[in-house]
Amino acid sequence: MAAVNRYWVVSLPVQTSATTLWSRVQESISKHSFETSLYRFNTPDLRVGTLDSLLSLSDDLVKSNSFIEGVSHKIRRQIEELERVSGVYGGALTVDGVPVDSFLTRFVWDEARYPTMSPLKEIVDNIHSQVVKIEDDLKVRVAEYNNTRSQLNTINRKQSGSLAVRDLSSLVKPEDIITSEHLVTLLAIIPKYSQKDWLSSYETLTTYVVPRSSKKLHEDNEYALYTVTLFARVADNFRTSAREKGFQVRDFEYSPEAQQNRQQEMEKLVQDQENMRSSLLQWCYTSYGEVFSSWMHFCAVRVFAESILRYGLPPSFLSMVLAPPVKSEKKVRSILEGLCGSTNSIFWKSTDEVNVPGIGAEAETYPYVSFTINII
Repeated sequence: MAAVNRYWVVSLPVQTSATTLWSRVQESISKHSFETSLYRFNTPDLRVGTLDSLLSLSDDLVKSNSFIEGVSHKIRRQIEELERVSGVYGGALTVDGVPVDSFLTRFVWDEARYPTMSPLKEIVDNIHSQVVKIEDDLKVRVAEYNNTRSQLNTINRKQSGSLAVRDLSSLVKPEDIITSEHLVTLLAIIPKYSQKDWLSSYETLTTYVVPRSSKKLHEDNEYALYTVTLFARVADNFRTSAREKGFQVRDFEYSPEAQQNRQQEMEKLVQDQENMRSSLLQWCYTSYGEVFSSWMHFCAVRVFAESILRYGLPPSFLSMVLAPPVKSEKKVRSILEGLCGSTNSIFWKSTDEVNVPGIGAEAETYPYVSFTINII
């Protein structure tokens, strides 16, 4: 069976008993849309407060939900990127070892973490602040990881770029360089198509060039690397004349110690990058579970608040999670509307475009509370 990534959280008003209504929902769904997954959504008895406080809170519920959902998706995308880079995949994401879809469909409120007697605004602010902290932490960790990757990429470009820009130390041997009181060896980068011109002209670009001293050390798709030995006092003149003919003389000082240091630096960056990738990935696995758990608690608050605003007091509603196939969505909507009760359905016809304060935009088009959870 294909993984489900899109769920509806729905609540219906209870006319007689929640048990009776749940049986009717199960019967109707199985009869008319049997492929639709259906679960009870365990919304606890939360502290209602005043109507004004509910209205004020619900104005922020949709925005906060979008933020929390966005952080969840951001962490998931980061996990996918890190797994793609490493080629090692951790399997299905979990919340405390429970697959995320199972955590949603079998949701249980964490009383120790979010006491139900706390004001709704306090619970919502607590959830929001926890997710903000995780997002801030994610930004810092990703920035550190990307900075290390950037340093390593810069070194790799120097190692693998064209001869015009790459580090030449690995291409030059001690015997290629002559350095004495009067003589110096320069490294020239010659376009491949200009090599004959170089060989026929380098001895005359300035005075005091050692005849037949140029030797080719390396060649890539665009350039060739040549040495040339001359008197140190005419090196600047040689550089100027070479540049006028389209030859580039690279500044270079042979240093085994510097080459070894660069190699050690690269090895350290490679190790640092791998350690940071592994650490970031483990942090993302854990933090994704924390954010998803917070998100589901937030959804429970949202369905509770919107149900009170829509159906009134005392709280009397049945909340559930559905996963209808796209082809069955219209049918399932019709079933749910029929189960709302005639009075509620007549008042909340979707064609009326009724706007009720405190009800999320998505819920306005249905005679019952409904919003969507996109896991991915």
